[in-house]
Amino acid sequence: MDTLSTFINQLDSFGYLIIGVNLLLMLFAPALLRQVYNEPDKVSNFSRKVMIFRALNLLIILAYGYFRFFQDKSNKTFLINIIGVLAIIYLAYLAMHIAHGFLVRLYGKEREINGQMKFISTYQTRLLSIFSSIFIGVIALVTIIRLLGFDSVLEAGGVIGLIGVFLALTSSIWAPDIFHGLIILNSDMFSEGDVIEFQDHEKIYGLVYKTKVFHTVILNIPNNHRVMIRNSKLRDFTVHNLSKFASAKGLRESLSFKIGYDTSADDVKDLFMTVYELAQADESIFIEDQYDLEYGIKDTGDHAVEWMFYYYTKNIDKLILTRQRILALMLETSVQKGISLSTPLTIQQT
Repeated sequence: MDTLSTFINQLDSFGYLIIGVNLLLMLFAPALLRQVYNEPDKVSNFSRKVMIFRALNLLIILAYGYFRFFQDKSNKTFLINIIGVLAIIYLAYLAMHIAHGFLVRLYGKEREINGQMKFISTYQTRLLSIFSSIFIGVIALVTIIRLLGFDSVLEAGGVIGLIGVFLALTSSIWAPDIFHGLIILNSDMFSEGDVIEFQDHEKIYGLVYKTKVFHTVILNIPNNHRVMIRNSKLRDFTVHNLSKFASAKGLRESLSFKIGYDTSADDVKDLFMTVYELAQADESIFIEDQYDLEYGIKDTGDHAVEWMFYYYTKNIDKLILTRQRILALMLETSVQKGISLSTPLTIQQT
């Protein structure tokens, strides 16, 4: 008790402020981090981040108490400097996230993604976030330099110069992705919540989950997993934005069928009309059923006629599901009507 009372007596108003603020941050850490992250439930190891945040607050309190209580024996130790540097880095990182979240809510676009309204980043928010991060980073760097005892201009300049040389040597690794990310956001070709399609060894059909500083995260819809692609690499692909259709009718999808010459055009029309009417009546098939059926001939080959079956849809995230169910209806109806969808083999006798 005497030690505790002695410690309390040594505290000044600044000490009470430091301890009080950190105790409040420890208490409200989950609520604060939920404001920093838009979707905390989807953030990996969220509970661990809360524990780290609270541990940092505790370290700051212990470091300040150690410094105040033992200042007569030793002013500053190497351990205190390390704790101070870690605290500054972590607080700067947290401040960058808070600034980014504030800028997104202030200047970002609000749109519905998977049934939820979210604020998404734009070119302006990303550019302002970079400037704010640079500003916070410079302040943190200067603070760390002063904390480590580099007080003279020459010493501080040497440390900053060393960091500058390191950034210059590694700029070819991180700089292109930042610039390409800004170009993606500025072009407005696609944004978070859009469904895109591109070819990368295989055809990828997915929803743009997040466009970050160095990479873009895409939710692969058919396989239900996330794909991370560097921004510079993503711009090398031919990207089809399926969410931005050129007509108010929606996205115009097409299915092709090769049907033999022994099947008349009227029979094919009857098949397509029957399938389209069944699709219109099925609520689990997401088509714009207020529009009439469109169909036509794409090619007259040696073995069969290639017919095209067109429909419109605005439920882009359910595009593959709609396609699969229409194909199932087409197969079932063709069997009922005695029309073969298999490409016949033409044998010519000489």
